[in-house]
Amino acid sequence: MAFRTFDQPHLSRRSLIRSGGYLAAAATLSTLPFGRQLLAHDVSDSWPNVAAMAEKYVSERKLANMLLTFGWGQQDMAHTVGGGTLSLAGSAEVDQDSLFRIYSMTKPITGMATMILIDEGKLGLDQPLYDVLPKFRDTPVLVDPEGPLDDTVPQERPITIRHLLTHTAGLGYLITSKGPQLEAYRKAGIVGGRVSRMPIPGIPPVEPAPGLEVWADRLAEIPLTVQPATKWIYSCSLDLLGRVIEVASGTDFETFLNQRIFEPCGMTSTWMTVPQGETGRMTDNYGIVAGTPFPIDPGVNTIYLDDPGVPSGGGGLVSSPKDYDRFLRMLLGYGTIDGNRVMSEEAVRVGSSNLIPTTVDMTGSWMEGQGHGAGGRSLGSTFGWGGAAGTLGAVDFSLGLRSALWTQYMPTEAYPVRDEFLAALELDLKAMRSDKAA
Repeated sequence: MAFRTFDQPHLSRRSLIRSGGYLAAAATLSTLPFGRQLLAHDVSDSWPNVAAMAEKYVSERKLANMLLTFGWGQQDMAHTVGGGTLSLAGSAEVDQDSLFRIYSMTKPITGMATMILIDEGKLGLDQPLYDVLPKFRDTPVLVDPEGPLDDTVPQERPITIRHLLTHTAGLGYLITSKGPQLEAYRKAGIVGGRVSRMPIPGIPPVEPAPGLEVWADRLAEIPLTVQPATKWIYSCSLDLLGRVIEVASGTDFETFLNQRIFEPCGMTSTWMTVPQGETGRMTDNYGIVAGTPFPIDPGVNTIYLDDPGVPSGGGGLVSSPKDYDRFLRMLLGYGTIDGNRVMSEEAVRVGSSNLIPTTVDMTGSWMEGQGHGAGGRSLGSTFGWGGAAGTLGAVDFSLGLRSALWTQYMPTEAYPVRDEFLAALELDLKAMRSDKAA
């Protein structure tokens, strides 16, 4: 069945972890009384401008919900700001058990799954991809990224696992490729996350490849955009790592995620396919047209009830704030949660560090002046990424803080949520500093 696919580059340009204001906010949070309490509760009174921003979007019905979560170290539950409902048409309130399409927040999960296999010696960080998937040995490179597919040159160096983790493999994406390469991706069914069962203007329907193995084989036949390890290009490389994980582990991708990350982390509400009995927790996703939200994927009949066909390691998961907070908490525990060792400390430290090869020219890219680890941005002591429907998730290792922003709308640039959030945060910080000085 053809379905509408979508991912949105703008989601990551102004993520929480890019702002010095955010880091300052985290430092202030750690000094407040609520920051050390055990049980989760609403802390909107401590952040009136942040809460007002969330309330504005919800009360003006620009969005059905906006929920922020903050958690400290290994505290069992995160604190919340904001709220709303699962749907603009309903009254059921969102909470930490509600289900959201996390899209590219899937990438850090896939990245850390890859780090588990690297730590176990089943993969190497700088191992050539063709060792695992031989068809990529001779994948040519376009002379012109927007030029004809038969105007190519050989690879100057092989794609490695590091390149896939950091979007430096030279691969394209449905949202970044242009010209003949883009058409080849569509024809081959090189899809990522799903959006809707209904037609969406401006997003052509794509028939997905019949399974992850065929998806990877077809991708190997399409020329690379640029030479590996030369430029940072947001790409389908984390999706391809799903197939790498299957071959290296001998286990299908979804089963590997369940057995090695979700179950040991206690993540009971994270899926590629949402069980029918869980739709009562599912949020609606909205397309914003001229400032007006229209439902493009109702929770009760979401496309995520369907088998994805190709499980997307780059954008295929649905999760809850509580579940994703547990993943972030595991990272803050350097691989442990509730006494369970999910991955080694070294694997977390390496995976959350800057892994971009020194040969990569970052000029003009989203990541210029920043780093990228195993599927997420690495900046200072922070690591995290965002999703195409407005979600964000990050950890700050130096502060022991885990945080996330939860909402559901597309495209993310339809509203200035990121900028407004950071501005509101700074206003609250200014008030806190004044109170402290008084």
